[in-house]
Amino acid sequence: MSIYADTQTPSHFAWLVNAVAGIVVVRARQVAQFVKNRRDAVTLASLDDRMLADIGLTRGDVRDAVSEPVWRDPTAILVSRAQERRVNRRTLVRPSEAPSIVPGQKERTFEAPVQARYY
Repeated sequence: MSIYADTQTPSHFAWLVNAVAGIVVVRARQVAQFVKNRRDAVTLASLDDRMLADIGLTRGDVRDAVSEPVWRDPTAILVSRAQERRVNRRTLVRPSEAPSIVPGQKERTFEAPVQARYY
């Protein structure tokens, strides 16, 4: 006699109940996460413009995220907007392309245009 003789395989009904319960649990977690994300987006709306700029957002970004339908995650918009600004900021400001504060040879000498000279 085997040691596994006393165990039974679950019936189809038990398997179905277990599968449905798993789906319900996953959906309940998703709804709870959506509620938390929406609450966090509303909390961001209470920050001032300087604080929002520190994290790469504007008041319009927060307004757009909160105005999304309830079933959409507002943090997805906020993350994408902040990431777009971060990428654009990196491409616009490069230390090697910054203008020099030391005047070049052309800026050192002042020559009036020929038309402005008095004869």
